[in-house]
Amino acid sequence: MELWYTEKQTDNFGITMKIKQTMVHEQTDFQELAMIETEEYGNMLVLDGMVMTTEKDEFVYHEMVAHPALFTHPNPENVLVVGGGDGGVIREVLKHSKVKKAVLVDIDGKVIEYSKKYLPTIAGKLDDPRVEVIVNDGYMHIHDHKNTYDVIMVDSTEPVGPAVNLFTKGFYQGIHDALKEDGIFVAQTDNPWFKADLIQSVNRDVKEVFSIVRVYVANIPTYPSGLWTFTMGSKKHDPLAVDESGIPELDTKYYTPRLHKAAFALPKFVEDLTK
Repeated sequence: MELWYTEKQTDNFGITMKIKQTMVHEQTDFQELAMIETEEYGNMLVLDGMVMTTEKDEFVYHEMVAHPALFTHPNPENVLVVGGGDGGVIREVLKHSKVKKAVLVDIDGKVIEYSKKYLPTIAGKLDDPRVEVIVNDGYMHIHDHKNTYDVIMVDSTEPVGPAVNLFTKGFYQGIHDALKEDGIFVAQTDNPWFKADLIQSVNRDVKEVFSIVRVYVANIPTYPSGLWTFTMGSKKHDPLAVDESGIPELDTKYYTPRLHKAAFALPKFVEDLTK
């Protein structure tokens, strides 16, 4: 008998894949968590019925959260990742030698626990000496750490459940206050096909807080529509002003120095959402 997993991405559209087994399925204190072994994408983390990451295509998302901001900031010594309990963004952050400390704050310790067990290629750097892992509310952590970080990355689920507060103007203001005077933040901001209103509202709110706001895109096949957006807010440094010739080649599979500025060249219908 064949087993298939389907993520219902809208009321009328979904993505489905053949699975080998379900290793974990439980209700944590914060969300429904599943760890599933798939035929096509390897092990896959699912939260509240939404695909968070898979072994096959995870590198796109994690690289594109981390590297554009870290190569825009001239000296990103202290970095905060809010959410991201699977450890993928932390893994990419640690590829930057300038980073002295990377703090991960995820509200759900079960995500961290099961990612270490079933997604070791993603979560394998969470025990690195430069990393501090905190199981707590990222919203409150930011509120309690003013003028602390050079770069803050918000690796959240969609705005449901415990992530609802991570898509509010108050949260972006808190991030602004937790950043140093030339700080940068980046957040995943969903897809333009099904969540155009979300991208517009986030862009509007971030523009009221940060002087420089840029949206960029990447292709992630297991995320709704495959076209994913990220929003960067910066106090001082513009990612489009970065000298690409000064970006070193890292051990990456998606991000390259040539892609740094190219990712900010938006399709017209996406660009219209940022106006």
